[in-house]
Amino acid sequence: MRSKFKDEHPFEKRKAEAERICQKYSDRIPVICEKVEKSDIATIDKKKYLVPSDLTAIFIFVDEVLPPTAALMSSIYEEHKDEDGFLYITYSGENTFGSS
Repeated sequence: MRSKFKDEHPFEKRKAEAERICQKYSDRIPVICEKVEKSDIATIDKKKYLVPSDLTAIFIFVDEVLPPTAALMSSIYEEHKDEDGFLYITYSGENTFGSS
């Protein structure tokens, strides 16, 4: 999936920002959260988040895959972080209970 954040910010700027964040907040993961392009869910105003590294029980997609729900964010970050130092995740609406 193409990232609008990557398109809008040059690599060196993103990398420097992620490094600064990781140095200042060593117990947090720098995350970019963007809506799936064709999703009809409302757009969240914020894209950048600092997530606790020991957070679990969050349902996210990373590289179009749903990681195990028991996985720590620190593990997901180490496995899927971008070369710029950010973890890119996407969100989308989902019908529940068979509603449309």
